[in-house]
Amino acid sequence: MRKQITLRLNDEPRTLEVQPNDILLDVLREKLGVKSPKIGCERGDCGACTILLDGKTVRSCLILAIEADGHEVMTVEGLSRGSLTPVQQALLEHNSFQCGFCAPGVVLAATELLGDNPHPTEQDVKEALSGNLCRCTGYQSIIEAIIDVQEKASKSL
Repeated sequence: MRKQITLRLNDEPRTLEVQPNDILLDVLREKLGVKSPKIGCERGDCGACTILLDGKTVRSCLILAIEADGHEVMTVEGLSRGSLTPVQQALLEHNSFQCGFCAPGVVLAATELLGDNPHPTEQDVKEALSGNLCRCTGYQSIIEAIIDVQEKASKSL
């Protein structure tokens, strides 16, 4: 019993058929070709499958595709069209990642944080990233990069 859904994926309307029990993560990767949300724990604990759903971070492994019907889905592919975002640039400059598996979820969590709070404290950054596991870096360079984004933005005003 397939159902047709329509969503906006990275600012583009997409219509497709899904099964009622299809997980959004699987649909993004397998049917829509979006590879930045990663398959990690499949329980919502690691943050590897993080996306923005209507501007808020969610774990796509915990959402049925049918629940995204009529909503805006943003992945890292949709954030950087042609050039890196300030968050991505800062993470690159700070050598924040080694393997990169957690990078898309971290980028989206930081993007949401800075959109909601343009001047976060270090504690705010830690809380925003608390749902994203990184096994390589120890987080300090990630936190410093996000703080750097807001400091650079403040200087440019």
